[in-house]
Amino acid sequence: MTEARPSSTPRPRLVFLLNSAQRRLQAWMGALHAQTAHEGQAAPTAAQAGVLFVLARQDGTTMGQLATELNLAPSAVSGLIQRLEALAWVQRRPCPEDARTQRVWLQARGRAQLAPLRKTLSHINEQLTAGFTEAELQTVARWLTHVQQLDATTPPKATS
Repeated sequence: MTEARPSSTPRPRLVFLLNSAQRRLQAWMGALHAQTAHEGQAAPTAAQAGVLFVLARQDGTTMGQLATELNLAPSAVSGLIQRLEALAWVQRRPCPEDARTQRVWLQARGRAQLAPLRKTLSHINEQLTAGFTEAELQTVARWLTHVQQLDATTPPKATS
């Protein structure tokens, strides 16, 4: 059951706030990653970091599994993996069971990115959660999960 909202309180502009927060978060994370990047080496983007973290958990993941894990289109994953291969962070090989399927393997240079990424993400999470109670954070997490699960094929209901 939802709680009634006083009519004088304007409703938050959630779409604007979410989009704006996402852009600022990506820029902020990019700057922090750049600070912790190895000397003379590019810092991983958020998408690249996502691939590295997935492979750290499950090396040899298929391209399709990466697309699912990262919520990306398969074509986006293909380009992402090409860029990571150019950096020698990952290697793509055919699956032994099905040569049409490509598996992606974490390489030493990619594995070297993990410790600085974890440190940066820990710092980011500390700053993102500072000043919020655990209950507030659980509410935010529940709302963001709700947004992720919205069905794109069902149009939003009109409100009066």
